[in-house]
Amino acid sequence: MASFPSIAVTATLKLHPQFRKYPPTSFTVEKSQSISLQKGHLDPSGYLNFREELKEGTEELESSFYVPLLQECLDKCSISDTNIVHGHVMKTGTHEDVFVMTFLVNVYAKCKSMEDARRAFDNMPRRNVVAWTTLMGGYVHNSQPKHAIHVFQEMLHAGSYPSIYTLAIALNACTSLQSFKLGDQFHAYIIKYHVDFDTSVGNALCGLYSKCGRLELALKAFRRIKEKNVISWTSAISACGDNGEAMTGLGIFLEMLFEYIQPNEFTFTSVLGQCCEIQSLELGTQVHSLCTKFGHESNLRIRNSLLYLYLKCGCIGEAQVLFNRMDDMSLVSWNAMISGHAQMMELTKDNLSACRSGYEALNIFSELNRSGMKPDLFTFSSVLSACSRMVALEQGEQIHAQIIKTGFLSDVVVGTSLINMYNKCGIIERATKAFLEMSTRTMISWTSMITGFALHGKSQQALHLFEDMRLVGVRPNQITFVGVLSACSCAGMVSEALNYFEIMQKEYKIKPVMDHYACLVDMFVRLGRLEEALNLIKKMHYEPSEFIWSNLIAGCRSHGNLELGYYAAEQLLSLKPKDSETYVLLLNMYHSAGRFEDVSRVRKIMKEEKIGKLKDWSWISIKDKVYSFQTNDKAYPQSSLLCKSLEDLLAKAKNLGYEMLECMEISDEEEEEKTSSPTIYHSEKLAITFALENLPNSSPIRVVKSTLMCTDCHNFIKYVSTLTGREIIVKDSKRLHKFVHGQCSCGNFGGFL
Repeated sequence: MASFPSIAVTATLKLHPQFRKYPPTSFTVEKSQSISLQKGHLDPSGYLNFREELKEGTEELESSFYVPLLQECLDKCSISDTNIVHGHVMKTGTHEDVFVMTFLVNVYAKCKSMEDARRAFDNMPRRNVVAWTTLMGGYVHNSQPKHAIHVFQEMLHAGSYPSIYTLAIALNACTSLQSFKLGDQFHAYIIKYHVDFDTSVGNALCGLYSKCGRLELALKAFRRIKEKNVISWTSAISACGDNGEAMTGLGIFLEMLFEYIQPNEFTFTSVLGQCCEIQSLELGTQVHSLCTKFGHESNLRIRNSLLYLYLKCGCIGEAQVLFNRMDDMSLVSWNAMISGHAQMMELTKDNLSACRSGYEALNIFSELNRSGMKPDLFTFSSVLSACSRMVALEQGEQIHAQIIKTGFLSDVVVGTSLINMYNKCGIIERATKAFLEMSTRTMISWTSMITGFALHGKSQQALHLFEDMRLVGVRPNQITFVGVLSACSCAGMVSEALNYFEIMQKEYKIKPVMDHYACLVDMFVRLGRLEEALNLIKKMHYEPSEFIWSNLIAGCRSHGNLELGYYAAEQLLSLKPKDSETYVLLLNMYHSAGRFEDVSRVRKIMKEEKIGKLKDWSWISIKDKVYSFQTNDKAYPQSSLLCKSLEDLLAKAKNLGYEMLECMEISDEEEEEKTSSPTIYHSEKLAITFALENLPNSSPIRVVKSTLMCTDCHNFIKYVSTLTGREIIVKDSKRLHKFVHGQCSCGNFGGFL
């Protein structure tokens, strides 16, 4: 509704003189009210047989006769029974009674039959403000706010004065419509008659301004309320949370406690959400204690909010304990745990921890299926995210089949999650199929597919798809351009990359972030144009990240520019990195150049920074079972046979020209003299050898590795893919490597250790 009718702002309008007597939809019969019922007209067992009772006669009845009957219809939410009572009301002439007819309108509205409610209202010979307000409230309750505004207009034209409750419902209608302009006109009317101090009106105003994103006005309306109730305080707190001002909301919550107002379940839910937003575990646990004190801990809404709080703050153990104690879990509870574990995968420092969280997410998803509760689109999106991170194709395919069965395949969120899952699992063809089958594509869908093509080294397809995206009018964002620049980097398309970098800034007004510069640096490094890479780094508006310096160091080693490599190494050390991989990269560079003083210096820094030994794990999934391997792993039951098979494979690779390299490792203190080690028993080599012996000949091999691959392993796997004709996919801590016929999707440059 664009504007408020002119009649609503004229000076002749008034409030109903006894507006406080008329709450909108409250029809409770007082205990003291006399209910005179004729003998034989009601069944004493609870009015269960009122259909027969209504047939007994049409003699004149008191209006109170219909109150319990209508209440029973409301309790059962039975429109058919309400229709019978309605017919009897009309037959006996009781439709002249405003109270009964208003109650009837209320029952129809609560039973979600607004057509019947409107028909009953139109049959009323007389209407008071309660009747008008009840009909308006029904329309708002049934998500028809425009009709509520039209009824308000009719009421004004009929010469009836609105009550405070009428105005509150009208404001709620404006909120549902998100019509700030119309709400302003109602607010002006409210101020004119000096009722903005009223609790109901103030609460409604607070909700309206919050929904329209005007927090300052929402809090101003809240402050003007003279008698604030728990709804008032909760509205103000929620308004802060909805508008990104969690700290202000928590401050108002403290005010509420100081005023000795007892919070309800909605207050606690909002407050816990805001603790979650600022990730304040300390404050959240105090709120948890208050929930227990006021007897709300068993409330499902609050338990779900607590789950999200603990998960968001990384307290997965506390969340699991709370989840296990829940007797009446909702789908929200299950989704919280699944998405929480999926989120933990992104927060962990290594792929090994991520894998553990991922399998926990899959286990919870299996429990959900066994519980009989049906997953929704949020469930599928979260669990597919876990499969993506784990490169768990088999599980992802099973979930895809379940999605088709449950009818969620057409959902754009689920479709995009499928694209991501197949991309991350190295199946670009299936990802493309999922993308083409989408009936609706969002910017995120396009970006996911562009990034997928770039990830698989299909640069031309990525750029063509980006141009299609622009052609259909979908506006790219920062992440889209990361995918575009990454595609240019893989193919060494310098002029195209610089052109897109300029388009991003000038045409789309997107300010470059670190990832954009990292793509350009990677491109120059791949091409051996190291000085240009360094010049770009110096022109950046940000302090270069560890990833950028590490990438430059890898390029310097690959292209033999050691002096620049030493400079980059000093810049990297100045950032005081905490990642073991970074130090292994530096150790390898200094050791291969014979700079043993620098090797000792790096080791000293590692000791001071308490950098632990590099944990090199690889694992594969075969028929829903996970097999993990560690470098030089002798604990595996068939380790001797596995090592023998690996040695045979190594000999065959050498016949094709493979040469083994040595790699530095971070030693334990008592092994300080040890500086390098052979790479034959690295974890990914063991995992691939095991897969070759336990998977069908045509099956691709998918390995997840906790750290970066070393140069030797990368070279070795290229030869293995040629020898066996297998497609081998290795996801290390930085990249996805897809080996086919001796070539890798990373373009044989992956920033290796």
